Amino acid sequence: MTKTIIKAPFRADHVGSLLRPPSIHDARKKFVEGSISAEQLRDVETEEIKRIVDKQIEAGLQAVTDGEFRRRFWHTDFMEHLDGVEGYIPDHGYKFEGVETEAYDVRTIGKVSFNPDHPHLKDFIEFKEIVGDRAVAKMTLPSPNQFFNSGIRNEEIYPTIEEFTQDIIQAYRDAIQAFYDAGCRYIQLDDVYIAGLCAPELPFAKSDLERENLINLALQVANGVLEDKPEDLIVTTHLCRGNYQSAYAFEGPYDRIAPSFFAKEKVDGFFLEYDDERSGDFKPLEHVPAGGPQVVLGVFTSKNGELEDKEAIITRVKEASNYVPLEQICISPQCGFASTHHGNKLTEEQQWEKLKFIVDVSKEIWG
Repeated sequence: MTKTIIKAPFRADHVGSLLRPPSIHDARKKFVEGSISAEQLRDVETEEIKRIVDKQIEAGLQAVTDGEFRRRFWHTDFMEHLDGVEGYIPDHGYKFEGVETEAYDVRTIGKVSFNPDHPHLKDFIEFKEIVGDRAVAKMTLPSPNQFFNSGIRNEEIYPTIEEFTQDIIQAYRDAIQAFYDAGCRYIQLDDVYIAGLCAPELPFAKSDLERENLINLALQVANGVLEDKPEDLIVTTHLCRGNYQSAYAFEGPYDRIAPSFFAKEKVDGFFLEYDDERSGDFKPLEHVPAGGPQVVLGVFTSKNGELEDKEAIITRVKEASNYVPLEQICISPQCGFASTHHGNKLTEEQQWEKLKFIVDVSKEIWG
């Protein structure tokens, strides 16, 4: 039997997270206070997910997400529910441009493996039922390389980086298979770690390894996870420089990682930040193989609600096509609208206007 492979990423796509509405903030506060149950909180989230699925489809998007409405943070909610991992509150959050994030992180407390009862599986199954056949249900997961940030690996449990690497790869291989078995055909791996390897000074990552060794290890992890993935499963990587209440964590063009990741990562697409000068120019795209992964240009910003100049966007896409064929290019915001429950500094109405604008611009470029 021939398997149908969806043609994702789409010409107009988006990274995934959406602004949490007041109803979810209110319900979560009541849950923490003990005035409503977990089931009541989930009911509120479900109703809002139904609403924003409809809104994404109305905007013309072919791939929709649950907005990450059941998560507090884009990464730790998934990571802390793997076996051998726990969430905790450290002394400080991460330093972003002009702000320190809410303090929360994960650490290993045992051997890491995939939890077959991971709550995100149930979340996806219910989400996919809401979407039905109206659009492609896209799942966003933190990249396995997020586990290689400083302070996560317990060196008593994992004396060597090699042992840790193998368990992380296997945990993610099992996770991807579990989501595939649950009906998922489009997964996006969000990766601040790899993008951080482009920065002049490495953010969040203290390591005895040289930068080139870190890049090679990160590629080994990414491709190890993708080895033997189902042929009809689309997997993309989103390279992010940090997104917290409209602030960013670091700068740096893609030059340092392009010869390895753009050329060799076995993904179906790259979601790349290109919304301002922090990201550098398009020249690193010359390393993406012709006919290979789609390049999703994040030339729209999710950090404010102002709509970009349409002609300027079209000009930038044309410029990028000097390095990668136009038919291999898509467009999107550079990141989500709410990588954490706090959200970026724009209104929900502006969020929907921007997503519809991206769809409209894509039709003008590709027809």
